[in-house]
Amino acid sequence: QVQLVESGGGLVQAGGSLRLSCAASGSIFSINNMGWGRQAPGKERELVATITPGGFTNYADSVKGRFTISRDNAQNTVYLQMNSLKPEDTARYYCNADAITIARSVQNIWGQGTQVTVSS
Repeated sequence: QVQLVESGGGLVQAGGSLRLSCAASGSIFSINNMGWGRQAPGKERELVATITPGGFTNYADSVKGRFTISRDNAQNTVYLQMNSLKPEDTARYYCNADAITIARSVQNIWGQGTQVTVSS
């Protein structure tokens, strides 16, 4: 079993910055792609950013140029640096990972989420 735990959410004013972290733990053999998604009340979940083990990244148009995803493979951790935050960024942010367990089962895992609120 693999678990993801996010941290770093909070309340920030528009134009400010926040850094989210997500640590994977459990019976991990390897982790392929990792990413971040977000969901605001009444809205569809939106994929914000993804990153491959080699560091190749993709971003949603809504955050491109403002957010940066990175990872530490040795620590099984993924980060999301959020700059120039807007009220529209307010959402619960979820960490995602494609994991292979020591038992060689494949799991697509989501964390419990961390709330980000941006005030105008």
